[in-house]
Amino acid sequence: MSERYYIDQPLALGLVGLAGPEAHHLAVVCRVRPGHRVTLFNGDGRQYLATVTEAGKRGVRLEVQGVEEPRRELGFRLEVAAPLPKGDRGQFLVEKLTELGATDFVPLRTARSVVHPRDVDKLRRHVIEASKQCGRNVLMRVAALCDWEDHATRAEPPALRLLAQPGGEVLAVSRAEAIRCAVGPEGGFSDEECALARAAGWQGVSLGPRILRVETAALVLAVACSLPLR
Repeated sequence: MSERYYIDQPLALGLVGLAGPEAHHLAVVCRVRPGHRVTLFNGDGRQYLATVTEAGKRGVRLEVQGVEEPRRELGFRLEVAAPLPKGDRGQFLVEKLTELGATDFVPLRTARSVVHPRDVDKLRRHVIEASKQCGRNVLMRVAALCDWEDHATRAEPPALRLLAQPGGEVLAVSRAEAIRCAVGPEGGFSDEECALARAAGWQGVSLGPRILRVETAALVLAVACSLPLR
């Protein structure tokens, strides 16, 4: 696979001109030169095979010569909600959820959570970088910070709703058109939050006998939901 670059603009066959930060990144940071072949994507589900025709500090021009639509998405909605862990663990979580094919990530504010991200754009940049690496052409959506009560009781079309909870049922995933997963903070959901979830139709599931970190639990759920059913 050629080098992949995210371009935040419509793409089609033919010439495309880039200016500003995107052009600087290609020409100065990555040092692309005329004749250099790259793959562009903009989140529309396709990837665009292009050749650089001009490269300078003020702009880059490319010729898009092919369009591909590889099947790399799950085919159903997989939403993961969790309080953001501290430090680099939050970036790790977002990157790995992107690699696993999750379609949505919802940062949660719960009774016991301590990190309340304000810069959602930073999380979205981590999604872009992970998408470059793993080959996804649809970006995982990152929602704004959401209170657990609002998220748990959100009205929407039916979905399989799984709540990571010690003492819950053994995790067994049945395929659905949409799957919503939720993980609590380091201290777990409060009793009141668990009761609210059960009343709203969430199914408590156990992830094993050991206490997992937030990012570990979220990734275990994502893996269980994204693997093909036998």
